[in-house]
Amino acid sequence: MKATNLKERAINLHREHAGKISVVSKIDIQTEDDLSLAYTPGVGDVCKEIAKDSNKVNTLTSRGNMVAVVTDGTAVLGLGDIGPKAAMPVMEGKSILFKQFADIDAFPICLDTTDVDEIVAIVKALQPTFAGINLEDIAAPRCFEIEERLKKDLDIPVFHDDQHGTAIVVLGALINALKLVKKPMEKTKIVINGAGAAGISIAKLLLTAGFAGITLVSLEGIVCEGVDWMNASQAEIAKRTNLHQINGTINEAISGADVFIGVSGPAALKQSHIMKMAKDPIVFALANPIPEIYPEEALAAGAAVVGTGRSDYPNQINNLLAFPGIFRGALDSGATDITEEMKIAAAYAIANMVDDKELRADNIIPSALDKQVAVEVAKAVANNAKKKSIQSSSVS
Repeated sequence: MKATNLKERAINLHREHAGKISVVSKIDIQTEDDLSLAYTPGVGDVCKEIAKDSNKVNTLTSRGNMVAVVTDGTAVLGLGDIGPKAAMPVMEGKSILFKQFADIDAFPICLDTTDVDEIVAIVKALQPTFAGINLEDIAAPRCFEIEERLKKDLDIPVFHDDQHGTAIVVLGALINALKLVKKPMEKTKIVINGAGAAGISIAKLLLTAGFAGITLVSLEGIVCEGVDWMNASQAEIAKRTNLHQINGTINEAISGADVFIGVSGPAALKQSHIMKMAKDPIVFALANPIPEIYPEEALAAGAAVVGTGRSDYPNQINNLLAFPGIFRGALDSGATDITEEMKIAAAYAIANMVDDKELRADNIIPSALDKQVAVEVAKAVANNAKKKSIQSSSVS
């Protein structure tokens, strides 16, 4: 399909429907009795029930199944800082995916501010309406502070999908890719090209999952303790990565690496880089729409397994495999937070969707359109949340 044709069709679809979402009533009001039950006077008694016990808001209203998709429009897809109005089509699309893959009622909240304090205050004020907060397309490093403060202040799940959704699916894909090349995670040398929100989150989750040999590379160079160009988030992750304290660029970092994970930009990885990697290298080139290297080039240079963020190549590493099930499981279990253990459980659930008998270089991860993935991820997240709740109760 030509890009120009896709562009025209996408714009026409959005114009024809004036966007992609609408509010649909669960009940039909035809009679005075219907009106009395759904609105006044009957609704007053429902309000009183919630006033007596605020927890009933999740069973007497839609709130328990509602998630806010919040953005400031500063890091939208590969488009960058295009503003909150231009971000709206993406947030509408995200809301559709929540509904279609996890039956969650999600609503776009596009904020006309980039001030961290204002964003935190606005989202905190939304807590009576929503049972979960999905932060989306907020630029680093502000996204780290916004999420950290909201997780601390709110008693509902908060999840920045650009960070954690990507990290979860990368871990799921990496689990299966390493099975194929028969390499243990604890001895695997990983280079992450891109030290923004996604790159740092991937590094953190991989460290928690048991990987140790991780090096991040930014446009300025290798993330290393002591260099003066790092922001606070990069300085923090530098303490846990690049164990041999190497300096330089991707040229130095890639030598002998088992895995390359790109969350950077087009053509950042060359065939010559892959030729310097360890035997049977794994390449996840996730920049979209143009990856760090195209799969055919990576395979020709000796890559054993290749994944991208694109739907027109095998092994699409797509956040859609994670976020619907993550929130479904969190809402169903009444979780107040999405923990690192839940994320790892989700990653293994994704990996396990590909049976060992079906595992091959061009099939390490399920299709992004497989709705059963969200079901299995939700189960894994809910089970982990319940286990943690039981453990907390026993300690108390």
